Amino acid sequence: MNKISTFLWFDNNAEQAVDFYASVFTDLKIKHTSRYGENPHMPAGTVMTVNFELFGQEFTALNGGPVYKFSEAISFVVNCEDQNEIDYFWDKLGENGTYQQCGWLTDQFGITWQIVPKNIGELLSPPDKEKAQRVMQELYKMIKLDIAKLKDA
Repeated sequence: MNKISTFLWFDNNAEQAVDFYASVFTDLKIKHTSRYGENPHMPAGTVMTVNFELFGQEFTALNGGPVYKFSEAISFVVNCEDQNEIDYFWDKLGENGTYQQCGWLTDQFGITWQIVPKNIGELLSPPDKEKAQRVMQELYKMIKLDIAKLKDA
């Protein structure tokens, strides 16, 4: 068990969310699913939690009801090897979601993701300060990131 793990509060679609993420990330492993017994907040038999692992990180998805909502204040970063990976994760995670500037998107469950090249830090901070400005200006124009355009800036 990791010292720190991520806990995600869903209204009533935790299982659907985890199934969706398992279809996007082939590395996702469902570890355990628990269900509510007699409870005034959820019908008996409803999924309470789904424990899963994604790239070695532990997560718990909870059906906790409509008390809390996700926001962009916390996001998951997907560090992509190349443009093909950016395109894949952008299309899959963004399906039925909303796209935002600079490679950010919010998926259909309200989770925010940053889909970026793994060398984004290097691209944004080259030794040449003028190039760094050009790269940043190009980045601000983008919704989905385009590695070739960032390199050419």
